[in-house]
Amino acid sequence: MLRVAYPATIPADLLSDFPEGIELIPVSDKMDHDVEIDVWIPDPYSKRAMRAWPHLRGVKLVLSLMAGTEWIPGTVGPHVTICNARGAHNVSTAEWTIAAILAMLRYFPLYFDIQKSQVWKRRIEASQHYAAITGDTRPFHPDVMQEELTGKTVLLVGHGAIGKEIERKLAAFDVKLIRVARRARSEPEVHAVSELDELLPQAGIVVLILPFTPESKGLIGRRQLSLMRQGTLVVNAARGSIVDTDGLVEALESRRIRAAIDVTDPEPLPEGHPLWSCPNLLITPHVAGSTPQFAPRALRVAADELRRYMKGEPLSNVVRAAV
Repeated sequence: MLRVAYPATIPADLLSDFPEGIELIPVSDKMDHDVEIDVWIPDPYSKRAMRAWPHLRGVKLVLSLMAGTEWIPGTVGPHVTICNARGAHNVSTAEWTIAAILAMLRYFPLYFDIQKSQVWKRRIEASQHYAAITGDTRPFHPDVMQEELTGKTVLLVGHGAIGKEIERKLAAFDVKLIRVARRARSEPEVHAVSELDELLPQAGIVVLILPFTPESKGLIGRRQLSLMRQGTLVVNAARGSIVDTDGLVEALESRRIRAAIDVTDPEPLPEGHPLWSCPNLLITPHVAGSTPQFAPRALRVAADELRRYMKGEPLSNVVRAAV
């Protein structure tokens, strides 16, 4: 019988969709004994998962509940096949991305500050904010209180499952979309990442939703940030290390760009880090995919992979095959 380890923190009722013919074994980072298993579903919190790993024996397959698996290869070694939960985070992360864009364009952080101050007349600060961040100092009547997403040019860097879901949700806003992926494609038009520097000046919004790899580390550095036009909104729902943190701090403090980020480098972001106090920045603490629907979706993906594995069929979400 196939022995499948899963995080003890997951309620057993969420495993009801798992195939018959397996033995489900709860494991935790506090276990004091070794267990023999075939398949490991790690805890979504990598530090807890890494503390449990030394007690696991015989693992042949890892089924991650997350889209990112960068910590797993170095932990389990080369002789274990690793799958991610591609598709499980599409809706939640795409919704966070749209919400973050709208929050920044509609100046919600400013208005939340005004709400806390209880001073209605401070709303005039929105016009000042608009002029400062966009460089557009023309007189408007009535005063500018926010911006529209409709009609903006969005550069979508990453066109995998989550990127495509973001594109689907952006369609309602009639944006001009420029897609970027590792390699160019024609249907629909997708530019190669090698063209990124040429594309950055065209966009008013840059969305980062590409996987972390050695090639994507620092992809958005000082040079790329300098190529963005005044007022560009950078939205990072990928990994913090895809953006050079020092360069991001400099660009924000100079008030050339604005950003909404769910991920940081370092992460967790320590108290007192310059990012916390940067202007024109919205930070959420790596929560874009965290909704009540997260675990059921991710576990359904794992259950489907288990069925394929038990039947000897090709796995769908392999990110690294065993050697």
